[in-house]
Amino acid sequence: MTSLTTTAGPRSVAVLTLLAIDGVLCAIASAFFLPLRLGSVPFPISALLAGLVNAALVWAATHWTTSPRVAALPLWTWLLTVGLMTLGGPGDDLIFGGAGVLEFAALLLIVLGTLPPAAVLRAYVKRGLG
Repeated sequence: MTSLTTTAGPRSVAVLTLLAIDGVLCAIASAFFLPLRLGSVPFPISALLAGLVNAALVWAATHWTTSPRVAALPLWTWLLTVGLMTLGGPGDDLIFGGAGVLEFAALLLIVLGTLPPAAVLRAYVKRGLG
């Protein structure tokens, strides 16, 4: 594995860009699978999976940059995408909504989707690598 440098080469910029795009794709997939049900019971497992995927994306980003702010890029793109999906679409269509636990689906997705990658970033900074 190559050593970390403070200047970003074209290869690391490309990888970080792909990780940021993966953050967007993760947000879209997790939002669309959020109303998943097991029988008649809501089972929003995609919120937890989003957190695990985001943690993996941030962990991968830490291997391509020395800056924790840049390493958080997949998380920021994920948050921006989820934020944009909370707005109404054409014809006032909504992605998040429902009855019961799904009333809090967007909040659940944001909390469970951000805590694991935030823990990865915190550990990265505490180790003194950032």
